[in-house]
Amino acid sequence: MPQGKDEFAAETLETADFSVSEDDVAEYLVAHPDFFRDRLEVLSYMNMPGRFAQDGLQEGGQVVDFQQALLNQQKEAVEELRECVRDVIETSRSNMSVQQRTHAAVLALLSARDFDALIRVVNDDLPLLLDVDAVCVGYEPSTNPLSWLVSPEVGSLRAGLVDALLGTGGAAKLYRDIADDGSVFGAAAGLVQSAAVARLRPGRATPVGLMALGSRSDSFFQPGQGTELVVFLARVLENCIDRLQEPVA
Repeated sequence: MPQGKDEFAAETLETADFSVSEDDVAEYLVAHPDFFRDRLEVLSYMNMPGRFAQDGLQEGGQVVDFQQALLNQQKEAVEELRECVRDVIETSRSNMSVQQRTHAAVLALLSARDFDALIRVVNDDLPLLLDVDAVCVGYEPSTNPLSWLVSPEVGSLRAGLVDALLGTGGAAKLYRDIADDGSVFGAAAGLVQSAAVARLRPGRATPVGLMALGSRSDSFFQPGQGTELVVFLARVLENCIDRLQEPVA
């Protein structure tokens, strides 16, 4: 029995080969010359041949394939852009983590009810909260010695050390490789490789002092990083010490 036109068309569609050949791709690209211009990222996956020889030079000559050179340059630009995006994302995540750690450290300082508890927070809790190996507080000599500052947990700094480390009036400084003889970090001096130091300004009954954060990693702190959060933490510590200090007779 002869087939109808509809049945013949359906059978033809079922048996037709819809695979795309290389010639089909070539014809499509010729018909759409702006395809790669609008999809530059696709070129980074292509292995494009040179116009003359495999190495881009014509055999026996010195003809440079500028088209291939420009294409390679475009590929490198795309990859550099991707790398920049990855760096920005990683930096943003790191900054957010540091900010959250600083907030947790501030809350821990504010929770202290007396000076001894505050110093314990500084020495015991802040290293864990800030992911560092040592946190120390020290003061330079005072014309009116304060008995409550004489403690194994509070460093005794030599006169002028704060300005020597931070510069006259400096608020904070980062050291990638700090050479400490024990004046700042005491017994932890041999462990600390990089450090962040911040000035503790004189209070109602306190001389100038220093808050120091130390890490055994020589790249944890390094010049060029921001010091805003370190200074902020030092200002909070100043206020806590001023609030909790013993009355002066």
